[in-house]
Amino acid sequence: MIVSSHLTVAALEGLPDDDGKRYELLEGELHVTTQPSFEHQLVADAVCRELYLWNRVHGQGGLAVSTPGVILAEDEAFAPDVVWYSATRRARHQRADGKFYGPPDLAVEVLSRGQKNEQRDRVLKPARYAYWGVTEYWLVDRFARNVVVHRLAGPHYAIVATLAAHATLSSPLLPEFACEVGAFFIDL
Repeated sequence: MIVSSHLTVAALEGLPDDDGKRYELLEGELHVTTQPSFEHQLVADAVCRELYLWNRVHGQGGLAVSTPGVILAEDEAFAPDVVWYSATRRARHQRADGKFYGPPDLAVEVLSRGQKNEQRDRVLKPARYAYWGVTEYWLVDRFARNVVVHRLAGPHYAIVATLAAHATLSSPLLPEFACEVGAFFIDL
């Protein structure tokens, strides 16, 4: 649901953080959604776990985290389901308030039901993530049980793969990362 035509991050500070809603700003427009379902969170946690374990095993020094605050401008703030920051971007963008003030290397969204959710995750967010230089965007479709991999190609994303549950997900962004897509859906 779009509530306002142009807001800033500062205006969001007064909104409740325990009301069961997620607030995001995309080019100054406030997008309000309910907290994700149990199934949605299981998938997001599985993605985060795979990235976290890979990061630790391979000593990347980066950080995989679920639903962080990512602030990109005074009128643009996201709460992706999962992000991965390389050590370099993490050092540059992580602040003491627990939020990131700059784009992650990887943003992951788990698709939720509903036309507005799909429009946001398939069209609006990828366009904004590409604009801000997020190197990769993974759209995890828990209903079709696949992952659509978007990679920056100039100022926009190119879809480089749509991977079914039996396929292996890897990325040049994440050296030696390899995960069967089905691992994201194992607990459903």
